[in-house]
Amino acid sequence: MGQQGADTRAAPPGPRFQATLARPVAGSGVGLHTAKPSNVRVLPAPPDHGVVFRRFVQGVAHDVPAHWRNRRSRPLCTALQVGEGPLVRTVEHLMAALSAARIDNALVEIDAEELPIFDGSAEPWRLKLAEAGRVEQDRPRRYLRVLKRVEYRNGRHKQSIDPAAAFTVKGSVTLNGLGQLRWSGPIDPDTFARELAPSRSFGRLKWALLAKLFGRFTREPVLRGANLSNTVALWRRSAIGGLRMPDEPVRHRVLDLVGDYALAGHPLMGRTTAVMPGHEHNHAMIAILLEDATAWDLVEIAEGGDLRPAS
Repeated sequence: MGQQGADTRAAPPGPRFQATLARPVAGSGVGLHTAKPSNVRVLPAPPDHGVVFRRFVQGVAHDVPAHWRNRRSRPLCTALQVGEGPLVRTVEHLMAALSAARIDNALVEIDAEELPIFDGSAEPWRLKLAEAGRVEQDRPRRYLRVLKRVEYRNGRHKQSIDPAAAFTVKGSVTLNGLGQLRWSGPIDPDTFARELAPSRSFGRLKWALLAKLFGRFTREPVLRGANLSNTVALWRRSAIGGLRMPDEPVRHRVLDLVGDYALAGHPLMGRTTAVMPGHEHNHAMIAILLEDATAWDLVEIAEGGDLRPAS
């Protein structure tokens, strides 16, 4: 794990050059919250394009960049919107998979409001991206280097980001019946594939039922598509159908954090500590960091491995 003041020349934070997919991938399924079917294509994109969602509404394309300023608060997911344009909902699992795969540029076409939830994890997206392959481009990759500690606190929800040589996360959640669950590690392709991507969305069964009722009365789509095939239902001291790993809930919260932090627009060089992370808190942390111009800079990796200011 990276340490503050570490020699970044000895361990570059990642690839020198930007990358995109070698070929398109596609996925279809229903949304966790809307319960509506959607078809998604993830396409290669040119250098400096970033990740952009293109939603088609009545044949008209609306581009929604995956950027933290386009984030809109919606229950239990990460949603994006430009102005009063159409919403794109539940982007976090794909964003996490793209970030971990070190795919910087992609165009994501979608014909509905919400991305498919699949089995509630990021593993289906990870596998599709791995099958497509990654191709580097002739443009330096820019890293968002944290220069000083930044902190966020809201009751028992706490996050901090410290300078480090690469992106690492230390996360913890406390759940009734399960106690405190912890996970820590680097965010790289191997660790993501082995330890984070298979973890699934979860929730207390009683709160899920209340959320569904709330959504019905407010007309806000909340968990309409949730079922035991795409959500881990916690009941008292256990999970209906079991967990894939004993600490699966905290792993999924870290997975979501990786996807939410990806809206910063550049891979992070920082060490994150997150207590009871969640979408609202993750986005608040990123906003605090990026709104403080003294807390970060953009760097590139030179040929010899040294860091230099981004051009």
